[in-house]
Amino acid sequence: MTGWQTLFKKEILRFWKVSFQTVLAPVVTALLYLMIFSHVLDGKVEPYPGVSYAAFLVPGLVMMSVLQNAFANSSSSLIQSKITGNLVFVLLPPLSHLEFFSAYVLASMARGIAVGLGVLLVTVAFVGLHVYNPVWILVHALVGSALLGTMGVIAGIWAEKFDQLAAFQNFIIMPATFLSGVFYSIHSLPAVWQTVSHFNPFFYLIDGFRYGFFGVSDVSPWFSLAIGLSAWAVLTVIAMRMVTSGYKLRG
Repeated sequence: MTGWQTLFKKEILRFWKVSFQTVLAPVVTALLYLMIFSHVLDGKVEPYPGVSYAAFLVPGLVMMSVLQNAFANSSSSLIQSKITGNLVFVLLPPLSHLEFFSAYVLASMARGIAVGLGVLLVTVAFVGLHVYNPVWILVHALVGSALLGTMGVIAGIWAEKFDQLAAFQNFIIMPATFLSGVFYSIHSLPAVWQTVSHFNPFFYLIDGFRYGFFGVSDVSPWFSLAIGLSAWAVLTVIAMRMVTSGYKLRG
């Protein structure tokens, strides 16, 4: 087994060994969101013609779970390793910078997709849902989990203690996901807030993902994919610069 495979396996086992907390708990949280919001708004709000609010909500909850858990995996792993002092055992082996980066991101994608799949399987038991184009669903889920996994690497390297990482998550990740159209279509917003939403890359990921279920979206899925890939490319460059320079990793 190569060093890259060992690090990747270690990151997979790290979250899978506590799957009750890392996988099951987010699934239960998403189910609670569905039960509460669908009970209050189903039948009163029709985001798209012929689409119930409960059905509209499911893809948003799935993608939100993918994004949040992909970020949580890489960021929490790195900050824990830095604080406990065992990061040196990851840096000492002859791993390339790309191998170091890709192991953390791919493991984060695995956790994000696992949680998202769990949310989907549980919620469709309560809401009838049809799939329009599974390719768009898969592509946006992969791009979204890669984007947030990369962002988690950046946050995990930058943060020096848990409260800094918590601030990153509470003031950037959480607002960006909740204000990205998970619970509403942006066409229901005033014009000024529609404009603001278009500056949120999470909105495009969720909107493109939702297109795969209903065949309708607020913007073109191709444009959403382009925005997601562009954002991921920018963050990848930043993350790789941090890794190659050893920023807050060595010394």
